[in-house]
Amino acid sequence: MKYRLIASAALLLGAASFVSCIDEGESNEVIDQQDKEEIEAYLEDNAMPSAKEFKDENNSIYVFWEVSVDPEVNDQILKLDTVKVNYIGSLLTDEVFDSSIEQVAKDNGVYDSRRTYGPIELALSSPRMGAIPGFEFAVSLMRVGEKATVIFPSRLGYASSPPPGIPVNSPLVFELELVEVKNGPNHQ
Repeated sequence: MKYRLIASAALLLGAASFVSCIDEGESNEVIDQQDKEEIEAYLEDNAMPSAKEFKDENNSIYVFWEVSVDPEVNDQILKLDTVKVNYIGSLLTDEVFDSSIEQVAKDNGVYDSRRTYGPIELALSSPRMGAIPGFEFAVSLMRVGEKATVIFPSRLGYASSPPPGIPVNSPLVFELELVEVKNGPNHQ
């Protein structure tokens, strides 16, 4: 029994030593490459018709506008502006994990009766009221009345700390509708 305990302790110590030798930057590069490949495969299988688009292939972030408005119609969104957005969040498997739209949440088994549905309100780039970086980036490119789909890698989403229902290091897809913008302190 004593030898089993010693052997188990040695095995755990060896495993801990091995894990500590893994370069975190190298791990992130591997995850980024996997995300890029998954996103490229998703885009090959899912044509994204769009009125306009934004592509940053090096960083694996894509925005496809379903509805676009004339850029002259609305001011550009700036840091700390407050936005109201309807959204549907899903994985690359098309499994919906969250939505601000009640019927979509019900249809996809993610409805929560304790929650209030409707456009979420958030202040862009606010540490207290912000959203995940990929979501915020896409919203910052939009104008009121536009609808767009954004696809981005896990590092711009929840990475290794996702909420329940989202696997670790999952690239994400959000369908967005920008409903309203309230100018923040940077509009002077």
